[in-house]
Amino acid sequence: MQILLKVVISVAIILGATLIGKKLPAAAGLVSVMPLTGLLVLVWMYLENKGNPEIMQNFTKGALWGILPTFLFFVAAFFCFRKNLSLPITLVASFGVWLGAAVVHQWVLK
Repeated sequence: MQILLKVVISVAIILGATLIGKKLPAAAGLVSVMPLTGLLVLVWMYLENKGNPEIMQNFTKGALWGILPTFLFFVAAFFCFRKNLSLPITLVASFGVWLGAAVVHQWVLK
C-alpha cells in the first residue's frame, strides 16, 4: 500500500506540472524542479529508516551536490533548444552532460 501511495503522489505531481505547462510553461518548469520531490523522498526515507541521522545526512549531502549535475542538464537543454536542435538530440546531449557530471559527483562524494 505504501508503494502505491508513493506512485500516486509522484504521478499527481508530474501530471500537475504537465497541466500547468499547457498555459504557463515557465511556471511548469519551476514546479518540476521544486524541492517537492526531495521533500517527499526525505519524508519517506525518514519514516522507512526511523530517522537515522547518518542516512538522512548522506541523502541531503548527495541531493545538495546533485543540484550541480541537474543544473548542467538544464543548461545543456537550454542551449540545444536555442540552436533549434530536435528533442531527441537535446535529450541525448543533456543526459550526456548530466551523466558526466553525475560520475564526477559520485567520485567527489566518495
